[in-house]
Amino acid sequence: MPHVWTLQAIDRIERDFERSSDTHLILLDLPALPEVRLYLKDESTHPTGSLKHRLARSLFLYGLCNGWVREGTTVIEASSGSTAVSEAYFARMLGLPFVAVMPRGTSPAKVAQIEFYGGRCHFVASGAEVYVEAERLARECGGHYMDQFTYAERATDWRGNNNIAESIFHQLRREPHPIPRWIVVGAGTGGTSATIGRYLRYQRHATQLAVVDPEHSVFHEFYATRDKALTSPRGSDIEGIGRPRVEPSFVPDVIDRMIRVPNAASYAAMRHLERLIGRRYGGSTGTDFYGALQLACEMAARGEAGSIVTLACDPGERYLDTYYNDAWLAANGYDIAPYRAQVERACASGEWSALR
Repeated sequence: MPHVWTLQAIDRIERDFERSSDTHLILLDLPALPEVRLYLKDESTHPTGSLKHRLARSLFLYGLCNGWVREGTTVIEASSGSTAVSEAYFARMLGLPFVAVMPRGTSPAKVAQIEFYGGRCHFVASGAEVYVEAERLARECGGHYMDQFTYAERATDWRGNNNIAESIFHQLRREPHPIPRWIVVGAGTGGTSATIGRYLRYQRHATQLAVVDPEHSVFHEFYATRDKALTSPRGSDIEGIGRPRVEPSFVPDVIDRMIRVPNAASYAAMRHLERLIGRRYGGSTGTDFYGALQLACEMAARGEAGSIVTLACDPGERYLDTYYNDAWLAANGYDIAPYRAQVERACASGEWSALR
């Protein structure tokens, strides 16, 4: 029978899907916003600890079904960390070599996780170099460059099949506001926002999609200008979201609103979220929460009732030496005190006070 190994590989991935397809939806306790229910979809509970587990699964299935990944294929990815962790997990499951191309500044905890799953880390000087280097390595070894930044928006079935959007609506079905007013996500590849935005339109939901974007990322400006040549000389400092170039998988026309979030605000919101639910999450979760809280306060100011869903992308334990380290914040010029006060006021009063 042809393609026996491929069929067996797909079956292994599908069994993993059955064991780990859903994640918790956490209702945040915000008494100052009684008419707005804010939920956190906790993607950190996936086997590899992040939202990128879904993406890695989809990318492997896409590669297998297209005939790009075969028995013995070396899989190579350009990744700042979480996608590489998840892809290393699936590569080990299938007995395939895996190489992650990443900037030298990637958190040591993520590097250790990639190596735990048997992956090899290949470092470059900056985030702008990862694409070309990953392509070069794939050519040299005859491997497959997974290319999350191109294929993320097409590898996932946006019509359903238990994607993240369908999961959210299934979990909300018994809640007071089962059709959320907003879903709030960040964008790294753009795959998650594309999947959710398309699903909302396909299902004809009134829900709007907001994408939060950190400093030094080009997505916010691209959304306004549609200039695909935009670049940034540095990374976002929020691992997993924000990009120094416009990625092919970022689909602006399915997005209803974009919110620029200062990095210091992301770190402050991340830390306040720990006080609310007793768990630590990473910087991208702080970005999501900051944007969702702003929208919740805006809804309250207009007298609207409804629900908002945002994502917890990965656990904070990966960032104890960076985002949770006051010395690191100071060394990188981040003063989170004003934003921490802003977030605390919003949670205590239900009112959003813009900072000057």
